[in-house]
Amino acid sequence: MTENVHDVAILSDFRYPGGTSASIAAEVRAQARAGLSTVLVQVRSPHLKHDRPFNPLIVELLRDGLADLGAGGEPVNARLLVLRQPRIFTEDVAEVPLIRADRRVMVINQAPGDSADPARYYDFAEVRQRVEGYFGECEWAPISPQVRAEVLRSTPDAPLAATDWHEIIDTADWWTERTRPVAGVPILGRHGRPDPVKWPRTAEELLLAYPDTANVRVRVLGGGELAVAKLGRQPENWELLEFGTVSPVEFLRGLDFFVYFHDPDLVEAFGRTIMEAMAAGVPVVIGEHFRPIFGDAAHYTTPAGVVPLIHELYDDPDRYQQAARRARAFVDDHYGYPSHVARLADRGVRPRTELPAPRPDPDAEPLRGVLLVSDNGVGLGHLSRLMAIGRRLPPETPAVIATQSHGASVAHREGFLTEYIPSRSVLRLPRKRWSDLLRSRLEHLVDLHRPAVVAVDSVPHDGIVAAVAARRDVTWVWVRRPMWRRGTGVEWIEKGGVFDGILEPGEFAAAADEGPTVADRARVHPVEPITYLDRHELVDRRTARAALGLESKRPAALLQLGAGNINDISSPAARVTRFLREAGFQVVFAESAIATEPAPEVPGTRLVKLYPISRYLRGLDLVVSASGYNSFHELLAFGVPTVFVPNRETALDDQVSRARFAAAAGAALMVEDPAGADLERVLAQAVRAEVRAELSRRCTEVRFGNGAAAAARWLVGLADPATADPVSTGV
Repeated sequence: MTENVHDVAILSDFRYPGGTSASIAAEVRAQARAGLSTVLVQVRSPHLKHDRPFNPLIVELLRDGLADLGAGGEPVNARLLVLRQPRIFTEDVAEVPLIRADRRVMVINQAPGDSADPARYYDFAEVRQRVEGYFGECEWAPISPQVRAEVLRSTPDAPLAATDWHEIIDTADWWTERTRPVAGVPILGRHGRPDPVKWPRTAEELLLAYPDTANVRVRVLGGGELAVAKLGRQPENWELLEFGTVSPVEFLRGLDFFVYFHDPDLVEAFGRTIMEAMAAGVPVVIGEHFRPIFGDAAHYTTPAGVVPLIHELYDDPDRYQQAARRARAFVDDHYGYPSHVARLADRGVRPRTELPAPRPDPDAEPLRGVLLVSDNGVGLGHLSRLMAIGRRLPPETPAVIATQSHGASVAHREGFLTEYIPSRSVLRLPRKRWSDLLRSRLEHLVDLHRPAVVAVDSVPHDGIVAAVAARRDVTWVWVRRPMWRRGTGVEWIEKGGVFDGILEPGEFAAAADEGPTVADRARVHPVEPITYLDRHELVDRRTARAALGLESKRPAALLQLGAGNINDISSPAARVTRFLREAGFQVVFAESAIATEPAPEVPGTRLVKLYPISRYLRGLDLVVSASGYNSFHELLAFGVPTVFVPNRETALDDQVSRARFAAAAGAALMVEDPAGADLERVLAQAVRAEVRAELSRRCTEVRFGNGAAAAARWLVGLADPATADPVSTGV
């Protein structure tokens, strides 16, 4: 073998049971079809602890003579070395293979971490140092935009290839012509290796995506036992097959829909099983974060939207057929074998036989959507407003969330493609250095996702202003909540002149607004107050009480005051709890969805960590809340009897004036001095049923709509001026 020069050497651990081996097999077959020779170099991965044989797909390649296996200890010569799976190099290799290659590329087919820990699986810099120490300078090519973003989140200066090394597939091996559904009811399912993070985290979301109902059937190839363990039972309409008992091609022929949702902390590298389903002509239903990979060839929703969507397609045969053919054409054009041969040629390895050229793609220009950028903040206010808008953008308008908040995992869980930008407080950087980093990250995200519009819910920090100046080919919008405290933020108003326009969420208490935004309205496009949910999305009282763990007959109150130690008997939170419990109320504490430390438990109360908590408001008789923008407008919009205890320590938000206005309007009660007797006096009113009924009635009288949909339409008009109402753009 020392005198034999192969075209491509592939180094990996060929025992991997899932996508890594399937991807290698596809590339070897594409190389063989192009007349290129391949040698496989085996290196044991330290995280595959148990002995196991080579993956059957790899064995088949060797048996059919499509690849050679490098002999241990003997040198390998190749024009291109392709390394797969960075985790192989998290420890020193016992015996470094002797490989001489003209060029080297590491395919980063797994993110360094997940949404909770950006370096959970490996340290990029450490792996890079080890790999390049063994084999020389190397090109580092992520497998997808998600992996690229995660590498940059862990290592902002990582030297990544300009283009992704995407997965490939031959649709001819997978396609099945579909003239009618498989059975009398829709059959949805999924296949893949067993892994707990490959499934939704909660039993509730699992049953939304894979329902236990008579009007659908569910088939699972691989990992079904993990879902059953989470539920504690196997639904009667589920059919579980052990991984490997049926080929994926055969399994997909028995599905009408491929449905895939996973744990929100998982950063799915690519979604090979999704691509396989599309190649097989099975319409796929997946989360929004996959859109950069599969474009408009897939169907995007949340677990709650799965059943309505599949019935809608199932009942429309023409639309179903169009979806299947569009998916196959997309995969053929973007991820077919010719795309792999082309990237090898770009690296000096040209085919010896010609593959058919891919069909020209009239839609090759990627859709230009909206990048939604949020500030950090102590809660989820900035992020929730942007998600409220983003979830109402039309399916053909891609939406990406970029946030400095720890709520990035919340956005990911809600189905958004999410980019995390560490805040200055997290990185502990000097202001100038952090501003430079923020500018660089925003410029990179604009270049990566190519949005037409960037909507920023943040004050215009220097890094944001610099990014706006550097990327003038996109439209920049400031999503600027009103009701700032009097005499604050004038410097931000002045810097805000760099934006092309201002989107202003409505404010119920606008008549009491004395802040600086009032005088700066020349370029403002106003909408009604923005809430994450619409009224129809709230669950009924019985369902809400079950989710909150409440008894059905006793009155219940929710406490969401933000900061404060509920174990301190003199704190307002503790006093509210004591008063309400003595009045016969069940008390629920809302713990922030981004809390890093668990809140202390109080006997006789319930601690819940749900997002959005507003979905369950119909299960409550009273809420005691701070008067931040989001909570304030949700509680009034949904007619919930509320006692507002404003946070007086905010930098910009005038919670006091907002709460006073609601109280003056008769739509809520307010505690002016939570440290004094005013707290118990107001609570004594709030626990009376007739007072609460009057508050709800008054909320109905002054009710306002949700401006999120109007905001989304305005941004879409900016992204595609041909569809915009010129009078309403405000830019």
